Amino acid sequence: MPKSATAPHYHEAVEELLTVRASKWTVTVVLHLRSETRRFSELQREIGSISQKTLTSTLRALERDGFVSRTSYATIPPRVDYALTDLGREILDLFEAFERFASKHWHRVRAAREQFDLAAGEPPVFELKATRR
Repeated sequence: MPKSATAPHYHEAVEELLTVRASKWTVTVVLHLRSETRRFSELQREIGSISQKTLTSTLRALERDGFVSRTSYATIPPRVDYALTDLGREILDLFEAFERFASKHWHRVRAAREQFDLAAGEPPVFELKATRR
């Protein structure tokens, strides 16, 4: 059996997925796809602060890993829709749990960062950015 087809050990599987998926944009895109299929331009407009290049690469990586499906239509202009797959809906549970955690504890993280920066003699650099829904 080829090496890529063998099941990795637990820690290898976790490391591999975290290495590939450890991106704020991955979480953001999946959360934006949670309720319905979106066109590329809709995602970019809703997220706001993501570049076209970053959104494209994030969607491609999510598609490659099986979390997102891409459907293109031969229309003028071309239309491409993105949706969560069954696997994407499963990882959505994890991302929504993180979303709840972040919403509940962001102020504690911010305070810890400010305290750390003050102790290190550095000006605080953490700014909470509002996100649009």
